[in-house]
Amino acid sequence: MTAVPIASDAEIIAATRKWLERAVIGLNLCPFAKSVHVKELVRYVVSPAQTTDALLDALESELKFLVDVAPDEVDMTLLMTPAALTDFDDFTDFLDLVEVVLRSHGLIGILQVASFHPDYVFADAEADDIANHTNRAPYPTLHLIREASLARATAAFPDASEIYLRNIETMRALGLEGWQALDVGPAAEPKA
Repeated sequence: MTAVPIASDAEIIAATRKWLERAVIGLNLCPFAKSVHVKELVRYVVSPAQTTDALLDALESELKFLVDVAPDEVDMTLLMTPAALTDFDDFTDFLDLVEVVLRSHGLIGILQVASFHPDYVFADAEADDIANHTNRAPYPTLHLIREASLARATAAFPDASEIYLRNIETMRALGLEGWQALDVGPAAEPKA
């Protein structure tokens, strides 16, 4: 588990924005992120939640906000949880609850939630695989995305299904030193 120091909301948002700009946009890990970032359509929310129940409340509140606000005002939300779910296993367990919340509110097909964590490890990867860094953010983060916006973006991007594979190649070419030079969050542990 990566120790994540608790910082002020402004510092957490600044670190997340830096990660978005340098890693996600800078490495083109998500070719759809630049447009919403430049148009200032990304909402950054830091949850003070320390328990699963409090975080579920924050998630429900942000999902409702996103449904109620026009896409040309806010297109997506990054919900950072610096005091909750710092353990990656707890974080992945929470993602099952996220699906329950989406279903119970009738939001399947309307909104989806992507996940980022300082210790993110894909199910089929070793913990020290540099490819995991495509989903590593400075703080545990839930990315609330409008399905309609995602559908428009993927329709405009040739071979959208290949993004994942391209990202793995990007991370492997960048390597651990290159990732660390970005200064955007946790560093991978070197292979033993």
